[in-house]
Amino acid sequence: MAGGGGNTESGEPEFQIAPMIDVLLVLLIFFMSITSAEVLRIDKDINLPLAPDAEKKKKESLSEGALNVKWLPLEHKAKFNFEGKDYPAIEDLVAVIQRHKESNDKGNTGRYRVIIRGDKNLPAIEVQKAMSVLGQAGLENIAFSALNQ
Repeated sequence: MAGGGGNTESGEPEFQIAPMIDVLLVLLIFFMSITSAEVLRIDKDINLPLAPDAEKKKKESLSEGALNVKWLPLEHKAKFNFEGKDYPAIEDLVAVIQRHKESNDKGNTGRYRVIIRGDKNLPAIEVQKAMSVLGQAGLENIAFSALNQ
């Protein structure tokens, strides 16, 4: 009788390591691919403001975009970054955000949200500019990112 996968002398099955490594590599690639897009949207150089009463974000079925607004103190100006791309003139963001909103809404009003991640040293006028651009793009759902600890 032919026995597969084992040593013919002892009759014990052998552990096959190659298929296990293949499965682990596929899982590793899968998890790396789904987390990389989320991590790229977060700018680690931005010091978020502290809001002790801030609540943790609830899981919703909304599409989100991240608008990072970093304050450059030496240049006395704000640097705007949306979805990993820098925009020297914030007015250029109106058309970009409109396209993102239209592609993510798909007929459902309010299904796309932009989270403003502003530096804690950012002057209020720069946050007002960001909100104005989001309003011009027709965005109805805006959130702010802050730390609660």
